[in-house]
Amino acid sequence: MRFGTGTLSSLVIMISLILSGCGGGSSGSGLTVPDVTVPPPASLEVLHASQDAPAVNILVEDNAVASNLDFGASANVTVTSGSFDIQVDGILPTTTTTVIGPATLDVAGDDRVTVIAAGPVATIEPLILIEPQAEVAAGDVRVRVVHAASTAPMVDVYVNAPGTDITTVAPLGTFEFRGTLGPVTVPAGDYQIVVTVAGDPAAVAFDSGSVGLAGGSDLVVAAIANVATGAAAVELAVLTGTGSLNILDVNATADVRVVHASPDAPAVDVVAADNFAAPAVSNLAFPEVTPYLNLAPGDLNVKVVPTGVTTPVVIDADLSLVAGTATTVMAVNTLAEIEPLLLSDNLRRIGTEAQVRIVHASPSAGEVDIYVVAPGASIDAVDPNFSAVPFLADTGYVSLDAGDYDVVVTPTGTKTPAIGPATITVAAGGIYTAAARDEVGGGLPLGLILFDDF
Repeated sequence: MRFGTGTLSSLVIMISLILSGCGGGSSGSGLTVPDVTVPPPASLEVLHASQDAPAVNILVEDNAVASNLDFGASANVTVTSGSFDIQVDGILPTTTTTVIGPATLDVAGDDRVTVIAAGPVATIEPLILIEPQAEVAAGDVRVRVVHAASTAPMVDVYVNAPGTDITTVAPLGTFEFRGTLGPVTVPAGDYQIVVTVAGDPAAVAFDSGSVGLAGGSDLVVAAIANVATGAAAVELAVLTGTGSLNILDVNATADVRVVHASPDAPAVDVVAADNFAAPAVSNLAFPEVTPYLNLAPGDLNVKVVPTGVTTPVVIDADLSLVAGTATTVMAVNTLAEIEPLLLSDNLRRIGTEAQVRIVHASPSAGEVDIYVVAPGASIDAVDPNFSAVPFLADTGYVSLDAGDYDVVVTPTGTKTPAIGPATITVAAGGIYTAAARDEVGGGLPLGLILFDDF
């Protein structure tokens, strides 16, 4: 049985009253009052490391302690020592389902409990670490490493001074999925963390570059699958005991693709950093979409010009490219008013749902309503899924169960289709984008630019 602090206070008062009524001060009563103390707390941290699982809710003793926790993110909770139940529920498009637990954990006061939800969603499992929280000297760092990337093979882990030639040193350790290393204590300072395929220092799966480890830190470092940009197999999730941060591979790119969505504009070249002699994209015509370009993070100027010439510059945009992100740059509107529209793209596929995004890129259409219904279903008696969507807006990614749907786009407030019914088939794990566009040259009838898994 557990007592809250209010219950304990009431219990102490009741014991005092009982003793007072038993003769107060008599040494022959033979009664001994037990010490009543609150059990010391333990620290619980939960990391979402299942690369294709949806966002999750975390429950402790049936109480939600974290909601909508996405891949790579963590939650920290203080729990009472002793026995408690933990449960992880996956968020599906129309419901939730338990993917881990309820599992019972027994912890002592001042324990640090780390629960990592790892593996593909079909076989998701908890990796559980329980160890006493340790005092770490101000000049030291305590580190424990966990292999939580089910997509990566057995690996060697090197932790050395930045720039160390790893072919000349031994790895910190070798382990496979579910394995752990440490804890080890090292001096605070700058380090380079390199993960390679076991036995092959040349097969680098991750390189942190130089990272600073602050003195007094007690860290759990989890290698999780890289679902962002670049060729690295993993990224690192660093749990501090009070929060977390993610470290991408030092060579992670910022990926950009370009969509020609201006109906009356000619074919164009896209020029990066004023390199007109070698355009990043050449002869892109309406309504084409380029593959992703893998670019270095940082600030980049982009100009759009008619193919083969340097003027006129119809779009001149400064982009701030962030490592690990993917961006779609759409050239939209009519030629006289052409402008860039930037969309933040999702690269992580979720095995329990399809992710569908619809973009309003038609300069001839006013505000529209968007319906997503069962094939053949009438929209007459239903409300739109998205109402009064203006030009240049988008729905964001919508989670849908795998299957067939009709998409209908109407002028706002009407039931007259401007597009559709267009039947789409979407699969779990799929990512889909559709952009409403004008006819070639401008005006009606409206059409769609389909990309990603369409």
